[in-house]
Amino acid sequence: MFVQEEKIFAGKVLRLHVCTMEGAEWLEEVPEDTTVEKLKERCLKHCVPGSLEDPKTVTHHKLIHATSEKVLTDAKTVLEENIQDRDVLLLIKKRAPPPLPKMADVSAEEKRKQEQKAPDKDAILKATANLPSRNVDRTVAHHNMRDFQTELRKILVSLIEVAQKLLALNPDAVELFKKANAMLDEDEEDRVDEIALRQLTEMGFPESRAVKALRLNHMSVTQAMEWLIEHADDPAVDAPLPGQTPSEATAEAGASSAEATAGPSSEAGGEEAKDELTEIFKKIRRKREFRPDPRAVIALMEMGFDEKEVVDALRVNNNQQNAACEWLLGDRKPSPEDLDKGIDTNSPLFQAILENPVVQLGLTNPKTLLAFEDMLENPLNSTQWMNDPETGPVMLQISRIFQTLNRT
Repeated sequence: MFVQEEKIFAGKVLRLHVCTMEGAEWLEEVPEDTTVEKLKERCLKHCVPGSLEDPKTVTHHKLIHATSEKVLTDAKTVLEENIQDRDVLLLIKKRAPPPLPKMADVSAEEKRKQEQKAPDKDAILKATANLPSRNVDRTVAHHNMRDFQTELRKILVSLIEVAQKLLALNPDAVELFKKANAMLDEDEEDRVDEIALRQLTEMGFPESRAVKALRLNHMSVTQAMEWLIEHADDPAVDAPLPGQTPSEATAEAGASSAEATAGPSSEAGGEEAKDELTEIFKKIRRKREFRPDPRAVIALMEMGFDEKEVVDALRVNNNQQNAACEWLLGDRKPSPEDLDKGIDTNSPLFQAILENPVVQLGLTNPKTLLAFEDMLENPLNSTQWMNDPETGPVMLQISRIFQTLNRT
C-alpha cells in the first residue's frame, strides 16, 4: 500500500494567541500546514457560536498578524504566512460599506450646491433690471490716480525755482553744491558691475557686448547671458543703445570733467559766486536728464514708432512701456512740453505749500533741491526720497496739503 510522505510526518503544531476587538482572548493549537481560512473558521466557532451557518461570515472576517500588522491571506497556510509559535493574531470583522445615498439626499445636496454657486451674468442682469442706470465715466478713477503725480511735477518745477533763489543767498551754497555735484559724478546707471562683467567675459563674450547686455538686463548675469545667446547672430547686436551714442557719452564725460575743474577763484565776488552757482544748477539738471529704459525703447521701436516719439512717450509715462504705448496710440496728452510747466504761483495750493514751516525749512537744504531735481526727471525714485529723514517730511507735507485742498 502506498502512503503519502506528508501523512507519515505530521506538521509542527503551533500555539497561537488569538484576540478579538471585543476583548476575548484564547489559545489555538494548529499544525503549521493549516490554511488561514481553516484557522479563521476555528476562531469563529470559538468566539461566535453558530456564525458559520452564514457562509459570508468567514469572508467578512480577517486575521491580522499583530507584530507585522499584515492581513493574512485565506488561501495560504500558516507556514507560508511565516507565523511562528506563540505569535499573536487579531480576529476582526470588516466594516460594511457605507450605504448608498437616497435620491432625496442627492437632490438636497445638489440643491444646496446650486444655492451656494455664484450668480452668472444673466442672473445679475435679471436682478438689477429695475435699478436706475447711471452713466459712469470709468476713466475718472484713472485720472484721479494720476492727478497727484501730474500736479506734483508742476509743484516740483515751481519749488525748484524757489529753492534755487533761497540757496543762492546762502554764502556756503557754492561749496555745498560742489560736494553734491561730486556725488552726482558717480551715476549708478553709467557704472557696470565689474564682477558681473568679468563673469561674462570669462565665458567668451566680447566686453562691449557684455556691457550692453548687463545694462539692458539691470546687471543680472543670468538674464544678460540669455540675451547674449539669443542675439548672437543679430547683425545689430553691437549697435549702441537707443538714447545715447558713444560719442555723446564721451562728450558728456568731457564736459563734466571740464566743468569740474573750471570755476572762479576763492577771491571771486558775489556776482561770480552767483554765476558759478547757476552753472552748478544747470549741470545738475543736465545730469538728471531723463534716461529711457533701453529695453522699452527697443520694444516700442520694433512696433514702428520713431525713436524720438518713443523717448517722449517713456518720459511722459515714467518709463512704463505699456502706458507709453497707449500714449503713442492715443491723443498724446500731456505733451513733453507740459512736463516743464510749473504750477500757478498764485494758486491756493502753492501758497499753502510755501506757508508750511516744514517746507520752508526744507527749501533751505541743498539736499531737498537735489531730491526735487531727481524726482522731476526720475519719478520712480520718489519712494527713496519719501523715506529719507531729511527730505521725507517735506514730501509728506506736500502730499497732505494737496490731499486736503483736493477734497474741498
